[in-house]
Amino acid sequence: MTTLDHKIDFAVVLSVTKANPNGDPLNGNRPRQNYDGYGEISDVALKRKIRNRLQDMGESIFVQSNDRKIDAYGSLRERADGNAELEKILKSKTVSSDEFARIACREWIDVRSFGQVFAFKADKSGAGVSVGIRGPVSIHTATSLDPIDISSMQITKSVNSEPGASRGSDTMGMKHRVDSGVYVFCGSINTQLAEKTGFTNEDAERFKNALVSLFENDASSARPEGSMEVHTVYWWEHTSKLGQYSSAKVHRSLKVTRLSEEPKTFQDYQFHVEPLEGLRVDCIDGQ
Repeated sequence: MTTLDHKIDFAVVLSVTKANPNGDPLNGNRPRQNYDGYGEISDVALKRKIRNRLQDMGESIFVQSNDRKIDAYGSLRERADGNAELEKILKSKTVSSDEFARIACREWIDVRSFGQVFAFKADKSGAGVSVGIRGPVSIHTATSLDPIDISSMQITKSVNSEPGASRGSDTMGMKHRVDSGVYVFCGSINTQLAEKTGFTNEDAERFKNALVSLFENDASSARPEGSMEVHTVYWWEHTSKLGQYSSAKVHRSLKVTRLSEEPKTFQDYQFHVEPLEGLRVDCIDGQ
């Protein structure tokens, strides 16, 4: 496998229909909005979905969500200890940060993609560790193309939680959703950091496939099956390590035309890429 030898930029167009794409815990779990009313999906939430898709593809993931973990480890420390080479380093009196990072990047694709901070306290068996790894993949927050409308509804239950109670309809809380919205997020893959983590051309291909199928196997009460959809992934591959153009210029080359005075759905927009000399773009339909 060859370490990534050329810069990559990407952009993803997705739509939300009657779903909560990313609830804000500081605002009653309402869908995230900025002060201008535009919807947002945090980069952390997007990385979580990418990790889930890579895990579905059979890749080894270090930061697994509790409801999807495929091993018996209850913490990141236990997962790190589960690797024999890392356990040996953790139990030694002196910790080689470079060696620790090299093994972790080789073992887990999300570590060599996004980076990771390993900060574990010392125990009786050995030294603690504090290792920071910078990953080559950076992702922006997804933002809606126009302000979103949020609908809220009160939900109730009509079943007894405790024995002996009389049956009744009790208020449980509120559910919030975005009725319809189109979001875009961009990102890049840096070759200099890829060399440090061992991120390969094959990893980039896996990452692209994860973006194309981002919301497969992601259904929940807040995001029913089919309510989140990736429409297009734009994938620019430069011909050099530093790239012919800055990422900002590449991302700006994706232009959006509104076909309606009040656009809401994907069909209300038209997307096109302004050509940049010597830079080819692949437009991949979502699954």
